[in-house]
Amino acid sequence: MALTGNFRSFTTLFKSISILGLKEGLIKLFLENTDNKEENNRVVSSFLVFFLGFSFFLSILIVLFAEPLSSYLFQTTVFSVYLNYFALLLPFFVLQTLLVTLFNAHQEFKKIVGIQIITNILLFISSFYFIYQQKLEGSLFAIAIADFISFFVAVFFVRKQFSFSFKFQSHYLKTISKFIVMALVSAILIPVTAILIRNYIIDNSSLYHAGIWEAISRISGFYMLFFSAGLSLYYLPKLSALKTDDEFKTELKYYFSILIPVFIGVLLLVFLLKEIIISIALTSEFKPVSELLIWQLFGDLFRVMTLAFGFQILVKTMIVKYIIVELFYNVCYLLFSFLLFDFFQVKGVLQAYLLTNALTFFMVLVMFRKTILKPTP
Repeated sequence: MALTGNFRSFTTLFKSISILGLKEGLIKLFLENTDNKEENNRVVSSFLVFFLGFSFFLSILIVLFAEPLSSYLFQTTVFSVYLNYFALLLPFFVLQTLLVTLFNAHQEFKKIVGIQIITNILLFISSFYFIYQQKLEGSLFAIAIADFISFFVAVFFVRKQFSFSFKFQSHYLKTISKFIVMALVSAILIPVTAILIRNYIIDNSSLYHAGIWEAISRISGFYMLFFSAGLSLYYLPKLSALKTDDEFKTELKYYFSILIPVFIGVLLLVFLLKEIIISIALTSEFKPVSELLIWQLFGDLFRVMTLAFGFQILVKTMIVKYIIVELFYNVCYLLFSFLLFDFFQVKGVLQAYLLTNALTFFMVLVMFRKTILKPTP
């Protein structure tokens, strides 16, 4: 669990870098040219050339440094082959993201849901098979090829709906330059922070305790994935269309009166069913997860409340605010984790997660205090 966690963080790092600003920039340009099909085709072609070319560059980079990267992530060069597999298939992740973003821009949510359902079923079957056959090596292989599978599912849904060419017009990239800066900050900070914390636990305790922390993060990731995906489909495009602070304040009321209570219900359900979840998803070796999960659940609650403002910062390209929030969050998480781990072990890292998310939530409240406190007309 710990070693696959490091590999997942690594793949997240490079996948995030490979699509810097793609989703936000493409949606923004489509909203600006809703009725101009030719213009949108030129946008897509330019994005295709740029991001596909950039992904090939990243792939070469990973292959060249596969062995030292493997030594850092796994404490051995044996697993460098899985880094090479991931590198060779990285361009397919870019293509899959481009296709899904096009569906999002056209508000074809049924197709997006269909892609996600079929992809996850195929990933579950393939992961189960490879892990059953080869255990750790099979798990790493399944992670490496996951986006290759996702790409072919997306292609099946596209058929002849979109037309592509390899014409590149650089002026479109100016529109996404701010998105690239913001995405780069998150793309680097989030996975690197996770790797540093995981390696700190390994170096100062054991792989076992790193695996316990990773297991809790994975459980959290399951329900957070559904919620964040829903927000990306619904909340992100809606915020992009808002023009005034009053409109954003109205959307905030909906978010905290409807979405947050729903999320609290999900957290409560996870807490009540934690023993069943652990028994199904994990093994008896992960019993400490039951006692520690509560810290993660409260941390996730503050994180989702922060997202209400985080998406607004993102779509309105508030670069300074975005960088401040991301730096504050990741630096605090890292420092609190190191400090509290020395006193409370894995519980300390989870307490650091809760504390960091609570402080970040209050920070964004201060940032948006004028909007929140502004009288509604």
